[in-house]
Amino acid sequence: MTIYKSQFPDVALTDKTITQRVFEGIDPEMTILVDGPSGRQITGAQFIGGVKSLAGGLTARGYGAGKVLALMAPNIPEYCMVFHASAWAGGTVTTINPTYTAHEVNHQLNDAGADVLVTIAMFADTAREAAKGTGVKEIIIIGDAPDGMVPLSECMGAPMEEQSPVPVDDHVVALPYSSGTTGLPKGVMLTHQNLVVNIDQSLVPADVQEKEMTVAFLPFFHIYGLEVLMNIYLAGGGGLVTMPRFDLEMYLKLASEYKTPRLWIVPPVALALAKHPLVDQFDLSHVIQVNSAAAPLGADVAEAMGARLGTSATQGYGMTELSPVSHVSPQGKGKPGASGVAISNTESRIVNPETLTDMPPGEDGELWVRGPQVMKGYLNNPKATAETITEDGWLRTGDIAHIDEDGYLFITDRLKELIKYKGFQVAPAELEAELVTHPGIADAAVIGVPDDDAGELPMAFVVAAPGAETPTLESVQDYLESRLAHYKQVRLLEVVDEIPKSASGKILRRFLRDKVGA
Repeated sequence: MTIYKSQFPDVALTDKTITQRVFEGIDPEMTILVDGPSGRQITGAQFIGGVKSLAGGLTARGYGAGKVLALMAPNIPEYCMVFHASAWAGGTVTTINPTYTAHEVNHQLNDAGADVLVTIAMFADTAREAAKGTGVKEIIIIGDAPDGMVPLSECMGAPMEEQSPVPVDDHVVALPYSSGTTGLPKGVMLTHQNLVVNIDQSLVPADVQEKEMTVAFLPFFHIYGLEVLMNIYLAGGGGLVTMPRFDLEMYLKLASEYKTPRLWIVPPVALALAKHPLVDQFDLSHVIQVNSAAAPLGADVAEAMGARLGTSATQGYGMTELSPVSHVSPQGKGKPGASGVAISNTESRIVNPETLTDMPPGEDGELWVRGPQVMKGYLNNPKATAETITEDGWLRTGDIAHIDEDGYLFITDRLKELIKYKGFQVAPAELEAELVTHPGIADAAVIGVPDDDAGELPMAFVVAAPGAETPTLESVQDYLESRLAHYKQVRLLEVVDEIPKSASGKILRRFLRDKVGA
C-alpha cells in the first residue's frame, strides 16, 4: 500500500464546537462582516451577541437542540449569524441553494427532516410552496416578513450564554447536500469535529492574518463558501465582505476598496480575471494570492491570471464529504495544474478502481483520502455511505488523479458520474429522473460536454414518447425551469431513436461522449 502523508505538522483534535472555535478567533471590536452592496457593518461583539440572542430565541420557540433548521438565503451577514445560532443551540443546519425551485426545496426539507425554514422575502413564495407536506412548522424571514411568516427580529430572545452540550465527534451540525460519486443528492453529515479540525488544518497553509478581509461571493450554502470563507476567516481573526450574487464589476470594486490580500474563486471567475477588460480599471496590487477550487483549473488559465495580477495562482482540492479541504497549494509554492499537497492529519492513496490495488507513483488511479475531516456519512443512506467510505476509513473520491514525486496532486479525470457546470454539481441521474417525467420523453440519458467558459455543459439524449411531438431544446428547458435550479438546466439536446440499456451507467456515458466527440 502506497500512502502519501501530509508535509504539514499535525493539528490537535479538540472538544470545541464549531461556534466555540469561531468565537475564539473573533476580535469583538473589529468589523468582521460587511454587506458588500450596502456597506452595512457588524462588529465581532455584535455578531457574538446576536448569535447568543438568536440561539436563545430559537430554543424558546422549540428549534434548539436536536432540531433541523433549513437555511435558504444568499450571502448576507445574517446568514453567518443564523448558522452559528443554530449550532450554539445544539441544532443541525441544512443549507439550501436559494435558486432551487419549490420542487427541489421540498425534497430537501423532507429528506433532512427540517423543523423550521429561514429565508429572505425574495424567496417567500418558493418557501411557502416548498414547505407543504413537510415537517416545517414555521418560516422565518430575514428582514420584513410577509403575512403568515415570522421576521427574524422576533426570534431574538434571552441570550444563551453557554453552548448547548453536544458530543463534538458525533453531533451533526451541518447537513449540506451533495451527489457524492453518483446518483441523487444526499445529505452529507458533518460533525462539529469535522468542521473544527478542517479549520485548523486549513489555517496552517492558508496563513490568514488577523484583521484580513476577503470578498465572499462563493455561496455559503455550498461547503466551499460555508467553511473556507465563513468559518475559516472568522476563526482565523479575519472578516468577510458578503456579495449576494456575483457581479464582476462589484467584485473588483469591493476587492480594491477593502484591499483583500487573497481572492477565493472558481474557474469561470479565473477566466474573467485573466481576460476581461474590466480588470484593468481596478488596482489589485494588494492581492498576494488567488485560490481556485470547486472544479479543476487549467494550467494555462491559472498562469495567465497570475501573470496579469502579478501574483501566485493556486488551486486546492476538496469535497463536501471532506468538510471540504484535503489538498492545498502552499502560498508561492504551487505547481501549474496541480491541486496542491495533502493538509495536516491527511493521507492519500491512488487506487486502481477495478482491482483496488495501489498505483505506482505518477500513475493515474482513483484518489482515496483519509483524515479526521471525512464525513460521518450520508443521512439515512448506509448503502451509499458504505460504497464511499471503506471499513478502515478511506473516502473514495470518485476523481482520477496522480501524485508526483513532490506530493502534488493532479486531477486528470472523473470516475464519478457528475457534471461540473461553473463549479456546481449536476447529477446526471437527477436530471434524467426529471426529463422522463416530461410527457413527450420516453427515455433520457445525460452527459457533460466540455466547454471553455462553464467547464462542462449538461447535454441530454432523449427518446420521444410514442405519438408525442418531438421534444426541442426550448420545450425541454421550459419544462425543467420550474423543476430544477437554473444551473442544472439542459444546455444541449439530441433526439435519438433509443438509449442502450445493456450497458452500465459509466459505459453508456462513455458511448454517448464518443457519439458527440466529447
